[in-house]
Amino acid sequence: MVEGEEQNVYKELYRPQYHFSPPQMWMNDPNGLVYHEGVYHLFYQYYPEDIVWGPMHWGHAISDDLLHWKHRPIALYPDEHGFIFSGSAVVDKNNTSGFGVDEEIPLVAIFTYHLMEGEKQGRKDFQTQGIAYSLDNGETWKKYLGNPVIGNEGIKDFRDPKVFWYEDTQSWILSLVAGDHAKFYTSKDLKNWKYLSEFGKYNGAHGGVWECPDLFPLKVEGSDEEKWVLIISINPGAPNGGSGTQYFIGDFDGTSFTSDQKEPKWLDYGTDNYAGVTYNNTPNGDRIFIGWMSNWDYARDTPTKKWRSAMTVPRKLALKKNEDDYLLTNMPVKQINGLAASTLKKDINVPPKTSDTFKIDDLNQSQIDFTTASRNFKLIFSNDLNETLTLTMDSKSKGFIIDRMYSGKIDFQSEFGNKKHFMPFERTNSKPYEVIILMDWSSIEVFLDNGTYVMTEQIFPTKPYNMLVIENLDEQATIENGHIKHLKSIW
Repeated sequence: MVEGEEQNVYKELYRPQYHFSPPQMWMNDPNGLVYHEGVYHLFYQYYPEDIVWGPMHWGHAISDDLLHWKHRPIALYPDEHGFIFSGSAVVDKNNTSGFGVDEEIPLVAIFTYHLMEGEKQGRKDFQTQGIAYSLDNGETWKKYLGNPVIGNEGIKDFRDPKVFWYEDTQSWILSLVAGDHAKFYTSKDLKNWKYLSEFGKYNGAHGGVWECPDLFPLKVEGSDEEKWVLIISINPGAPNGGSGTQYFIGDFDGTSFTSDQKEPKWLDYGTDNYAGVTYNNTPNGDRIFIGWMSNWDYARDTPTKKWRSAMTVPRKLALKKNEDDYLLTNMPVKQINGLAASTLKKDINVPPKTSDTFKIDDLNQSQIDFTTASRNFKLIFSNDLNETLTLTMDSKSKGFIIDRMYSGKIDFQSEFGNKKHFMPFERTNSKPYEVIILMDWSSIEVFLDNGTYVMTEQIFPTKPYNMLVIENLDEQATIENGHIKHLKSIW
């Protein structure tokens, strides 16, 4: 697509206005998230010939603010080793790979090759790991002639390498997944890899295949304590069905990741945040996450015509300690605030046991936020066709519920609108907490208590919502300091 053409096409039915989506055709996992020389790179699983999954390429977009994206040519194409599945990218500042020429710092991509012929033959070694490099900040790529750099000794699901530089040993660390667990490798040059250890056969959720690992350190908020976080996507086996992302908190010594955590913790309780990973080499060290805003239960069937799928808004991850427990939080990056073009409604205050109704045309391109200690409230979005999306905080079930069963078009797949989605919500105090809701033309993202509780869901209203009813069913707490803001399109 020629730069600037987006203005004419990014108005289709359901097209996200402030979430990344491809100009056309199929997209899934974010890949190769890396920052270099003022540019945030977003590579992604891409099939340029249809709006359903097919032979995977790496699509490519760039941004200088994580919000406004420019589409670039396809970065990586399938070759004799197979399709180009998910992976990561690093800035090889010390030219450990030797790919750098004339002081150009190489970007190195590490990805999974998927040899479809091998899969069809019933082999188990059809996924291997390859690398490619760029000397012009991601504009063009050359694959390493020695690919694959990690072979396969017979593991069916052996994929999704995520690499980072580990200063303590002056080496690269690679995480990948092998069916029901993660494996770790090390290298001095990104070409020759040595196996280190594994994790997870007896930890966390195992309702499906593990995918898209990401290992990184985070400081615990308000302290000097540092812990390591391992993100693992799983499909199926998420708390509300289909695809989801769990995480583990533990320690890494350069060889092994260890964690006492046995039960899964979930990054997002919604059904539409999967395969997310974080950026390497961010300018201020922030841990920035982007997920694929879909679910394999129905990803191939969603009712869009020209393109399929979008990404979550970029989110900053943080680690907090709650008594003896560690929790990973995720909140929209602060740049989102700059999209607020106007305030559609301000000073929203709903006393206990009352409700308020707001008639607003721009609800499907808005941010709704308020502060409350209420444990019982509802937000009901609706349109002129009586399609409704209901968000409920319910103290009896100790949870937050999203009901999209009557939200609009749901009949494209049986799993999409067949039940309400539940997120446990428990607080040890009665202090007010913030509620932030980001609604786009076909999605809603809910962030509670500074991102401690998060849900992401796709929605497909036949017409945009233009009515919001806020019901405060609590006996004592007020919903206060509320705003509804219109967010500008990024296209």
